[in-house]
Amino acid sequence: MQARITLITLAVDDLDAAVRFYRDGLGLTTQGIVGTEFEHGAVAFFELAGGLGLALWPRASLSHDTGLPQGPRSSTEFTLAHNVVSREEVDRLMVEAGHAGARIVKPAADTFWGGYAGYFADPDGHLWEIAWNPDRLP
Repeated sequence: MQARITLITLAVDDLDAAVRFYRDGLGLTTQGIVGTEFEHGAVAFFELAGGLGLALWPRASLSHDTGLPQGPRSSTEFTLAHNVVSREEVDRLMVEAGHAGARIVKPAADTFWGGYAGYFADPDGHLWEIAWNPDRLP
């Protein structure tokens, strides 16, 4: 298999609230919620850098589509990382996320691997790492 990941889907409890967080709070671009005319079809898409997309889909809809039972939320199973070009940008984005309604899980600090990073959780508990990694600059 040659991995060509083009879309990351996050299951959310409240689609409207999740869209507000990512669109209004973090400033990501979206056309809003689409697919509401279909049962289990409501979804919101956001365009990220490099042709990657982010989709927000209700947890119950993902469960229905996969045929798997809906399990409890868990923030420790998956993390999205956003690498930035400076320590100052890490600090700025952590503050921005907090103002948008994120829960700051770990304030930005020096890391054991020589970088600078912090973690926040979105309203559904998905973890985001904001990091400056001198060996992996965007």
